[in-house]
Amino acid sequence: MFESLLIVILFTPFILILLLANLADKRRLGGEEKSSLAGLAYLLHIVVFGLLTAAGVAFHAFGLFMRLNDQFRAEIINAVRESGLASTEALEAQLGSLESVGIALWAPAFVAPLLLLPPVRRLLARLIPIDPRSSVHAVAISYVILIVINLTFTLAVGLETLADISEESPTGTGSLIFSLWVQQLTFAVWALVGVGWLTRRRWLQALERLAIVYPRPIEIAIGIGAALVLVPLVLALEALATQYGMGVDEDVQRLSEALLGPLAGSFLGILTLGLAAGIGEETLFRGALQPRFGLLFTSLLFALVHSQYGITFSTLAVFVVGMILGLLRQRFNTTTCAITHAAYNIILGVYAFYGPGF
Repeated sequence: MFESLLIVILFTPFILILLLANLADKRRLGGEEKSSLAGLAYLLHIVVFGLLTAAGVAFHAFGLFMRLNDQFRAEIINAVRESGLASTEALEAQLGSLESVGIALWAPAFVAPLLLLPPVRRLLARLIPIDPRSSVHAVAISYVILIVINLTFTLAVGLETLADISEESPTGTGSLIFSLWVQQLTFAVWALVGVGWLTRRRWLQALERLAIVYPRPIEIAIGIGAALVLVPLVLALEALATQYGMGVDEDVQRLSEALLGPLAGSFLGILTLGLAAGIGEETLFRGALQPRFGLLFTSLLFALVHSQYGITFSTLAVFVVGMILGLLRQRFNTTTCAITHAAYNIILGVYAFYGPGF
């Protein structure tokens, strides 16, 4: 429950910024003078990323102080060890990564507000189909930094350390299911607000912009059929990579098992793996982002948001899946992508539970 509440709290400021940016664009498109709402959105944006930058600098400075002051470091380790909160080995690994964690936070967070600058937006508009005059597009492109922070933070802590922590503090299946639904539904709300729901578009107009429709039988069949092709394709790529010594990383397997393994042990968990991701991730990536960021860039972001894979073969596999989902979005709609994504995850979940050695 706490993790779910934390997700909502963390996402709320970013959703509020999008609301303000949409209101600013609504006034601009209506021919009104430059709105102070855009300035307010940018100010809130700078404050939020400024806090992330400050947190990163604090971690960096504390880690540096720990490295230079052996006595203080030893006192911290002894105090935590005596409290029983962590083993000495795990604690030393976490403390040793504080400097890297700090840099992973403050460096990208410092860059995010720079993406709001008009010259930067005009430059980016040459690369991806965004409107450099749009406050919404400016905020959206700056939010890419959140994916960068998520990834760099994971890499700084280390997949092995994260796997150790996750294994030491397992999450119950019920809590995991609830938390995953909260996260993915928050993604969906983020996408809806981003395309103008509650500000520039009504509910049905927002769904139309996201290409979310009531599925026809042919789209259901295509979605399931695409998943049935994707699963053996990814498994074949994995087998080929393993043959050449580039298979799934051991730490990735441990972390994935610790984070999502409990879901594969129950029917409701497997359904959650499929339906939650199909609704949340497809609404955000294929529905909201792809028409503005393009197929290649969106697929790259989709791969990198799965930070639990680090930069490994699994990341490449997710990128391939994202490209295929993106092609389905271009040919059909987001609903077809959601069906494919859901069916793909469910099939893999069933295979993980019943398949040998998965």
